[in-house]
Amino acid sequence: MTDSLAAARTPMRDLYRAPEPDVLAGLLPAATLDAAARTAVEHRALGLLAELRAAQAAGWVNRFLHQYRLNTAEGVALLSLAEAFLRVPDAATADLLIRDKLGTPDWSDHLGDSDSALVNSATWGLVITRALVGEEGRASVLKRLIARAGEPFVRQGVGAAMRLMGQVFVMGRTITEALARADDKDNRGFTASFDMLGEAARTADDGQRYFASYTDAIAAVGRKASTSKDVFGRHSISVKLSALHPRYETAHAATCVPELITMLHKLADAAAAAGIGLTVDAEEQDRLDMSLDIIAAVARAPRPGWGGFGMAVQAYGKRARAVIAWAGELAGELAGETGVQFTVRLVKGAYWDSEIKRTQEQGLADYPLFTRKAATDVSYLACAADMLADARLYPAFATHNALTVATILEWASQSGPNRTKRSDFEFQRLHGMGEGLFEGLVQDGGWRCRTYAPVGGHRDLLAYLVRRLLENGANSSFVHQLADENVSDADLLADPAVRIAKVGGAPHPSIPLPAALYGDSRINSAGIDLGDARVLAAATAHVAAFTLPAAPKTADVAAIISAARAAFPGWARQPVSARAAALDRLADLLERDRLDLMACLVHEAKKNLPDALAEVREAVDFCRYYASEARRIIVPTLLPGPTGERNELFLAPRGVFSCIAPWNFPLAIFLGQAAAALVAGNTVVAKPAPQTPVIAAMAQRLAREAGIPADVFGLVTGGGEIGDALVRSPHIMGVAFTGSTATARRIARALLDDDTRPLVPLIAETGGINAMIVDSTALTEQVVADVITSAFRSAGQRCSALRLLLVQDDVADRTIAMLKGAMDCLVLGDPADPATDVGPVIDAAAYDRLETYRQSQKARWLHALPAPATGEIIPPTIIQIDSPADLKAEWFGPVLHVATWPAGKLAETVAAVNASGFGLTMGLHSRIASVAAEVTGLAEVGNLYVNRSMIGAVVGSQPFGGEGLSGTGFKAGGPHYLLRFLTERTVSTDTTSAGGNATLLSIEDVG
Repeated sequence: MTDSLAAARTPMRDLYRAPEPDVLAGLLPAATLDAAARTAVEHRALGLLAELRAAQAAGWVNRFLHQYRLNTAEGVALLSLAEAFLRVPDAATADLLIRDKLGTPDWSDHLGDSDSALVNSATWGLVITRALVGEEGRASVLKRLIARAGEPFVRQGVGAAMRLMGQVFVMGRTITEALARADDKDNRGFTASFDMLGEAARTADDGQRYFASYTDAIAAVGRKASTSKDVFGRHSISVKLSALHPRYETAHAATCVPELITMLHKLADAAAAAGIGLTVDAEEQDRLDMSLDIIAAVARAPRPGWGGFGMAVQAYGKRARAVIAWAGELAGELAGETGVQFTVRLVKGAYWDSEIKRTQEQGLADYPLFTRKAATDVSYLACAADMLADARLYPAFATHNALTVATILEWASQSGPNRTKRSDFEFQRLHGMGEGLFEGLVQDGGWRCRTYAPVGGHRDLLAYLVRRLLENGANSSFVHQLADENVSDADLLADPAVRIAKVGGAPHPSIPLPAALYGDSRINSAGIDLGDARVLAAATAHVAAFTLPAAPKTADVAAIISAARAAFPGWARQPVSARAAALDRLADLLERDRLDLMACLVHEAKKNLPDALAEVREAVDFCRYYASEARRIIVPTLLPGPTGERNELFLAPRGVFSCIAPWNFPLAIFLGQAAAALVAGNTVVAKPAPQTPVIAAMAQRLAREAGIPADVFGLVTGGGEIGDALVRSPHIMGVAFTGSTATARRIARALLDDDTRPLVPLIAETGGINAMIVDSTALTEQVVADVITSAFRSAGQRCSALRLLLVQDDVADRTIAMLKGAMDCLVLGDPADPATDVGPVIDAAAYDRLETYRQSQKARWLHALPAPATGEIIPPTIIQIDSPADLKAEWFGPVLHVATWPAGKLAETVAAVNASGFGLTMGLHSRIASVAAEVTGLAEVGNLYVNRSMIGAVVGSQPFGGEGLSGTGFKAGGPHYLLRFLTERTVSTDTTSAGGNATLLSIEDVG
């Protein structure tokens, strides 16, 4: 990397998660128009608006958005149906999906409202469909008349409608079909950039298939290249790097970046030979640094006279303008070496909602993108101004916004020698959108415009269609507002710079920073961005340099209990506010020592870096959540009663609690149990698992620093004999335990064996035979990603981990095939290596137990990864079974069992899972709301996860705990958990005992 390119990366680092007002303060001057320019832009934009509105009558998308807004039941139903319908192979599930999505909304309200015959025809079809599949009470003669055709009639009609929707947004099912359509009369004057829609490779085979698809497309487009003298006047190809590699992640940069450079070199060579352009699409923000490395490496290769290489930049990113500057520096190098330009496609951004959610989930300091639509527009304009001013770049402005187009045209007319010709830059639009905005500019004005043209089969692309509609048709977007007659031209053309200046660049008030996610109740735990290569490298180095302290010496159990008994009265008398404040201080200290705690978890508990970080954050959340809950619930409650009487309910601590934690969450569960007991006013004697005493000792030391005395929070270490002595002590007034069901039973018996001791609570969270049910509407790529996470993350050593995958037989082959490929991409090895996905199990005993079982089932293996030569690593393995009843026990490791179930047997499948007696977690993947409702009603589990992974319960949001053989409740991290550590006391006082009822005496006689 040259000095200039390296220097250009520095502002990106500063801007990445900088405060939004600070970033916008640097953008506003470049995006602000003077009065004369503003007048000229408005005049030009009004003309474009007139052309757009004139084209609306023939514009299917605008009419669709007008009739079926995305915040209505009808709009949501149509998009949900479009997302799933064509991938459903079996008739029974397809019919159920249609009934679920179309049987409830009232489509008749839209009859005849549209200027579009296509939209009105679709509405008639939806009305008919509802008559056929809606509730019985609305059956009609129409239903009886058409019912002879049966559900196949409806199914075929809906299928045709969904394919029609696909055609609107997909240029062609093949590159040949797309080329023919791109060159027909409807697209006269427009060039196209074909995207083969490799959204993301899940397997190595996916990556190779997408690479071959891009290669074939380049050849096909090259064969039909126009006679335009420059590459910018011809069709081009767009490529997504995530489609070419299944592990395009920061932790795997050492392998994926060189491999992607090699693949992109080959595609660029082919495009140069064909004389067409090749643009690298922008993706998630945490991939930006890797993408710049790849792009720079490929751009520098000598391809004389080509100049068709380029990249996309997302304006919603806070670093967008700095990326434009970096691209200019790269283009300057290329101009000096090869004499060619470099293309930059400026887009608004395609992953806004997922980026916001990811930042909140990870507890990061700030968002990498803007939270207001107007702020993105300001960024876009500032970037556009820079691009027009930089003659080293060939700008491509992707937008459907008339104001943005008008502004760029005005600036281009004033840009002097850099943009003397109308071929010096181009506009871009998404196929199926923006009709009417560019036709006049292209056909009458001679401006260039390129259509971003998706290519692929409709079945696989309808999920893409839904995302495009949501992105480009969101209520705040120009496309959606244009279709809304309640939005005036003045509102449509409101100056974004003025709007942002008016609010001082403040973030959107409905999108709090991650730290403020839970409002005034508590601070969200802070994470660190392991997607940032510099942060990841620093954390990795810290872990490598960490020396595991010596394990604490075994203490005398009776002495520790005696000390806790003596400390109890004083601790119980502490105000709730003081105990809660101590937990808040402990949370702060955990964050202060985050890296040391992570390092200890890696070395002692054999967790990888992401799991270690997540555990520290969970421990922090437990402390702050229970502190907040204690302040809320441990208050006197006045109860109703007859006049002259005062009834008051108090919550009081019980005494000394024993907290017995497992090795698989030796910090989070260890502190979660203890924090709940302590803030309730109990004293605690805590016992960690014998495999993980060091992390427990570190936590106890921090608790002392936070103001919790050692005799209030005592620690004992050792094996089962220590735990047995602890729970059998008659001075223990309650036990919190996480571990096996068998051990929980032994504890329960021990608590009852002594007839002289009080009856005390046992709060137990045990394991489960956790199942995930997948029907044929589920998106296979999402299912596979969630299965990999649920079954194999943490080496399968989570209570919530997936043990049994139940796939509808119609989609089982495809699901299993993709799952095998995704497993092959997992990295097994040292948990301290940031690239490791699956590390060792906790100890030799666990390894021997799991490996013995795994080998005993070898005849039923569907897939297993090769075993590493060293280390107690169990290779992820899939074992086929015939039914849920065949799985008799929980196997606590990366071993997944798979069975299938037939369509129409959902209730029986859930019942078979329930029959195990365990009830911890269950997963469901389905796009049918009624299926989710049915499983919710039938599943006898503590935590049901729908269309997501089954692990990683968040404190306060997803309280965790099971039923049946899986635990006693209440749920950890939930609003009732503290009650198990408290006892209730009522005081009833006769306020008339001294004579007379003052309350009654004070009531005036108003009769």
